[in-house]
Amino acid sequence: MFRQASRVLARSINQQPKVMVRAFSTDVPATPTVDSTFIESWKKVIPNMEPPKTPSTFMQPRPPTPSTIPSKLTVNFVLPYASELSKKEVDMVIVPATTGQMGVLPGHVPTIAELKPGVLSVHEGNDVTKYFLSSGFAFVHANSVADIIAVEAVPLDQIDSSLVQKGLAEFTQKLSSATTDLEKAEAQIGVDVHSALNSALTG
Repeated sequence: MFRQASRVLARSINQQPKVMVRAFSTDVPATPTVDSTFIESWKKVIPNMEPPKTPSTFMQPRPPTPSTIPSKLTVNFVLPYASELSKKEVDMVIVPATTGQMGVLPGHVPTIAELKPGVLSVHEGNDVTKYFLSSGFAFVHANSVADIIAVEAVPLDQIDSSLVQKGLAEFTQKLSSATTDLEKAEAQIGVDVHSALNSALTG
């Protein structure tokens, strides 16, 4: 019954003229939209049942793009278990993206970047705070806000270089003696992370 109704609904929507209403610019504040065409078509086919919620119902309005570039970049840096930075105004951050080191200044183009093991640098005037990240994502928004989400992170000055060397040697040995794909993958992750840690400490 429901499957048949959905087919009829799809046909009725496809028969209506298509009008593009999506705005691609963030210059004007977006507001949660209601797909009126879908709701009208639904009520014609299934008048006794409330239409389901569409993704646009749950979306927050996008913040407007400032008319001028702010002097500071607002950074939110979170881990699964803690918030390291919340609405912190800084001059610049440099994130370890999989495509290479990426500097983010106020007015940066909106970007989503996957992060690899490496150093996150937070620049405030002459002060630079460095964290070692295992992985994660960086979301740079048009309103000069950057959200950095990491799986694991630690201030660089809290890392023991002797333990890094020991861990690198252990994982390198495990990689050479691994016999299964799972063992190889786990050992390779350990080598990658410890190699990046070693480079961060020595570079």
